[in-house]
Amino acid sequence: MKRETLNKKTQISNDILFYIYTNIDTDINMDELAQQFNISKVYMHKIYKEVFGRNIYESIKSIRLQKASSLLLTNKYSTITQIAALCGYSSQTSFIRVFKKRFSMTPTAWKKGGHKAYSQTILAESKKAIASNATYNNIEATIVNMPQIEVYYMRHNGYNDQIRQTWQKVQTWTYSNNIKDYEHIALFHDNPTVTHLEECQYVACIKVNDKNKIDYERLPKLNIAKGVYAKFDITGADGDFLHFLYWVYTEWLPNSEYETTTQPPYAIYKKNKYLSDDNHFDLSFYLSIKF
Repeated sequence: MKRETLNKKTQISNDILFYIYTNIDTDINMDELAQQFNISKVYMHKIYKEVFGRNIYESIKSIRLQKASSLLLTNKYSTITQIAALCGYSSQTSFIRVFKKRFSMTPTAWKKGGHKAYSQTILAESKKAIASNATYNNIEATIVNMPQIEVYYMRHNGYNDQIRQTWQKVQTWTYSNNIKDYEHIALFHDNPTVTHLEECQYVACIKVNDKNKIDYERLPKLNIAKGVYAKFDITGADGDFLHFLYWVYTEWLPNSEYETTTQPPYAIYKKNKYLSDDNHFDLSFYLSIKF
């Protein structure tokens, strides 16, 4: 496959995913979606599956349920029917059915504490997370208004140790372009506390601060959304980060009176554990919120 063709397919697929995230509370029409990108519906489904390893309908279903799992905890005064509607479901019955199939419990049981047990099963999928004793109960959030961030990126399927190879490719691209001033950012399209780790989409991003011309445009670009975020400054060793995410989503967020949004969270690295010798990280984590 020619590099230009691959880049175009990747960019279109990423734009489709971004559209899904920003319109997840609506009835997403496949014919209109394909028309928007000026491609056939068959071709749209084909390239999306090539890039992401799953079809568009699976992505929509997963994102709807991830949003619902968070809203059930943060929208304390909303009914299950209201939350179902916010996530694009036309009936409470169909919502309860798909939610129970995904999380092995009803939305009511989830709200009453079942979410903690489910997230613990996700933690158990990582041997390094099992070995970690990290706690983040004393971390305080800073509320910040972040600008849009343009980044080059590489996508990685799965939340696993192979992310290191993806970051090494990004670093090789950085050196090839003689870029000296940059920031590493991780974008989390999926919530690793409610999504099986092998199904998560991890995006390794680089924000280029140099004004030099990029000679090797192999990496595509995307924009991380501007907005209001809760910022957490944390450090830790390999395996600790999943414990932090567990605390954010099962403790901090439900007790904060904030709601999260469909904009994916991201982390800006001061020290990237995937490129460090000691596997330690130093980062700022940004969670999109509203009040």
